[in-house]
Amino acid sequence: MPTDTPTDRTPSGSGASPDREAATDHAATAALPGVELLWSGRVADHAADAVAHRHLLDAEESARLDAFLRDADRDAYAVAHVALRRLLGERLGQAPEAVTLSREPCAHCGGPHGRPVVPGDAVHFSLSHTSGLVMIALARVPVGVDVEGVPDPGTVADVASQLHPRERKELAALPAAQLPAAFARCWTRKEALLKATGVGLNEELSLTYVGAGPQPAANADWLLSDLPTYPGYTAAIAVRLTGPGAPPPHATGRAAKAR
Repeated sequence: MPTDTPTDRTPSGSGASPDREAATDHAATAALPGVELLWSGRVADHAADAVAHRHLLDAEESARLDAFLRDADRDAYAVAHVALRRLLGERLGQAPEAVTLSREPCAHCGGPHGRPVVPGDAVHFSLSHTSGLVMIALARVPVGVDVEGVPDPGTVADVASQLHPRERKELAALPAAQLPAAFARCWTRKEALLKATGVGLNEELSLTYVGAGPQPAANADWLLSDLPTYPGYTAAIAVRLTGPGAPPPHATGRAAKAR
């Protein structure tokens, strides 16, 4: 997934899937044990197709799509969920509209709003969309992915105090010009990990340490890695290393850097 041109292709046809060769960064997925596919696309490039194929969504997804007031939010949701259904349909050998999605109980409170799953765990997935960009991961083990735009200094100043004490210390040691990118790097790592565990942002941001430095913090149970993406954005992925379906220890590694 080159830094300036992440690979993707607009699917054609109501049931067509994004081309696997075009959508997958094989170097990155090979370095991420358990990850089968990474897909990334600009909302503007896929919005018209996604909205035209909204019939692929289920009733709950369609209701959420209709509830958006801003076109930009509607388009991002449509691109993310239509692409997800096409990718899952290809992976499972089903029509995109036939794919069943559900949620695990929340790992924080037990409520019915935990990590989204395919019943039976035939494949695990995670999706993220921010202003103008969508990212999706498919894996054989629980996975979380997050992509965010690099924030302005005011946002960093407002939110950084909520991070883990060690992360706050790392950010405080940086020159002001480096703070937005370092904060975004830390935030995407944290959200990817919390999504993968099923906790999400229900957990206090100060509890889990992921690091704000050039490399993510080590974790015995999860592989945490930064992902290359478009300029102005940061992205990260968390992949489970222990438990059912986890890869052997010698298979672990970091995502490949952009070439």
